[in-house]
Amino acid sequence: MSYSIAVTGKGGVGKTAVGALIVRALLDAQATPILAVDADPNLNFDAALGVQALDTVGEIRELATADREGIPAGMSTSEYFDYQVRMALLEAHGFDLLAMGRPEGPGCYCAANHVLRLAMDRLTDSYPYTVMDCEAGMEHLSRRTTRDLDLLVVVTDPTVRGAQTLVRVMELTAELGTKVRDTQAIVNRVRGHAPEAVREVLAQAGLGQALELPEDEEIMRRDAVGEPLRELPADNPVLSVIRGLVEEKVLSGTIAT
Repeated sequence: MSYSIAVTGKGGVGKTAVGALIVRALLDAQATPILAVDADPNLNFDAALGVQALDTVGEIRELATADREGIPAGMSTSEYFDYQVRMALLEAHGFDLLAMGRPEGPGCYCAANHVLRLAMDRLTDSYPYTVMDCEAGMEHLSRRTTRDLDLLVVVTDPTVRGAQTLVRVMELTAELGTKVRDTQAIVNRVRGHAPEAVREVLAQAGLGQALELPEDEEIMRRDAVGEPLRELPADNPVLSVIRGLVEEKVLSGTIAT
């Protein structure tokens, strides 16, 4: 059974970097294979992981919806989606990447989305760990493609506005009935300590003790020049905090209920 992790938050707070470092921490612990899912249409997760996504699930859905006659004879729609989703996987050392791609355009995609979710369910069951980089904000959760989660990681910058976005994410998650076994708030790019006002917003929302990631020059440099975060030095302070999170929440099996 796969342990599923989703990372979300307001745009620009560093959620993709956090997701990439979670993958790195799992790789360091030899907790493989990992399915990394880029659920953000901007497709930044691949670069952070040091690979390049070529095919997307969005393209599969578009082609299958526009040309149903292109499905081979004797193959059901469900089997066709299973095959195409697996063909879209980008294989790397210790992990595979699946890019979701752009949101759908005009037209009805209900049937295609349904069989696509079934294909995704079957695919994720093949991996012991799944790490999903969600869209900025709440769009991906609102489409219910992120359903049952073992760990929801919600990332904010050290601002009240960012923290309030996390509160809305949690409210929407509850409204949609998404099953989340554990949640971890992260305040990113902190100088010293997170402002008390930010900690109060998170505490009032029941998010508990947030992890604080220090502002890191090496991460900012790599982001600026497009170098993969997966190759950070082992003693990087931000990676050390993420490694502790993975060890406590994922590898130890101590999941809050």
